[in-house]
Amino acid sequence: MKENFFQKDIETMSRKQLDELQLERLKWIVDYSMRNVPFYAERLTKAGVTAEKIKSLSDIQYIPFTTKDDIRDNYPYGLFGAKMKDIVRIHASSGTTGKPTVVGYTKNDINNWSDCVARLSAAVGVTDEDVAQISFGYGLFTGALGLHYGLEKLGCAVIPVSSGNTEKQAMLLKDFGTTVLISTPSYAMYMSEVAHDMGITNDELKLRIGLFGSEGCTMELRDKIEKGFGLFSTDNYGMSELMGPGVSGECVERNGLHFAEDHFLPEIINSQTGEKLAAGEEGELVVTTLTKEGIPMLRYRTKDITKLNYDVCKCGRTHCRMEKVGGRADDMLKIRGVNVFPSQIESVLAQIEGISPHYELVLTRKNYTDYLEVRIELMNANLLENYGQLEELRNLAVAKLKTVLGISAKVTLVAPRSLKRYEGKARRIVDRRNEGQ
Repeated sequence: MKENFFQKDIETMSRKQLDELQLERLKWIVDYSMRNVPFYAERLTKAGVTAEKIKSLSDIQYIPFTTKDDIRDNYPYGLFGAKMKDIVRIHASSGTTGKPTVVGYTKNDINNWSDCVARLSAAVGVTDEDVAQISFGYGLFTGALGLHYGLEKLGCAVIPVSSGNTEKQAMLLKDFGTTVLISTPSYAMYMSEVAHDMGITNDELKLRIGLFGSEGCTMELRDKIEKGFGLFSTDNYGMSELMGPGVSGECVERNGLHFAEDHFLPEIINSQTGEKLAAGEEGELVVTTLTKEGIPMLRYRTKDITKLNYDVCKCGRTHCRMEKVGGRADDMLKIRGVNVFPSQIESVLAQIEGISPHYELVLTRKNYTDYLEVRIELMNANLLENYGQLEELRNLAVAKLKTVLGISAKVTLVAPRSLKRYEGKARRIVDRRNEGQ
């Protein structure tokens, strides 16, 4: 197999070397945060933590957690660790309520960021001969510029088309000979629909790799995207609070997302108790940035549910791998006492012939009881005129959802293309539980 490395010496370090590097950098980031961020100086002092007291990686447990509320409470620059004259970039999350979470980058941060993105891109076979079309929205969102800088560092020709104008996107895929597509999984799926509606076939495209992120993607949706566009679909992970895309990403083996452990120290905790869990156990991902100057993060609670695998990958990379995020602690729906993740529903629907991967979850409440309606698009509009087949398909979806979720959900089958499409993160949940209460 051809080797796909960007920084092979780093990506194949022994566990002993990684542990030593992480411990050295953990001490550094604690000292740096103590000296440069008043918020952390107060937190660490109260907890009795200093760089000198950290003797092993396990001592990280004595450092208090950082949350998104901490960033918002210190809006906009209260958690910055560098002076504004050293900040060269500012990004912010697209928070749906309240103030956004603001993050800053020094030149060194930008360089490390582009290295991490170049690594994950090389790991799936992207080279300096590729033409990469970035269909993320440019702006305060970290996705577009994060991938842009990393792909340029790798030597790709980058098309910064941004999101929107999907017919033009499809035209450029064909006319510009795009080989690598960067977008959310749901937008890639929509783009393939539009391209085929325009008469563009996969044989006319040169697409071979999809670098998808910014939202969860089940294996079932991945398979549909691959079939729709005839490419190799890969997943990468990140968030603005930590850096942006590039925190972890799949290799050609697609057996977990390799963490950039020289820049980030991951842990898994029990969301309810905060207790650190053993390797291989599922829980909430907590990450400490080890080199971030602009806005260091100590034990940041991501709310993402996953687990870590420390075995060496077949690709030769030694950095631990995180399992695809199975849901978010704050995205979890509690329906009649049962925990439900949207990803569970997506996996079920993707296995049923005749329905599309586009769906919407509608939550309602009656007499203090919560109800879930799953609105699903049909692939073929003619089914709407065949009551027998329609009812058979609906009953199948109801039965499969009940088996997986453990509760009954109402299923509504709707016409093709009737649900809203999104150019960024798909918003699947419509919560009406407080209406009319």
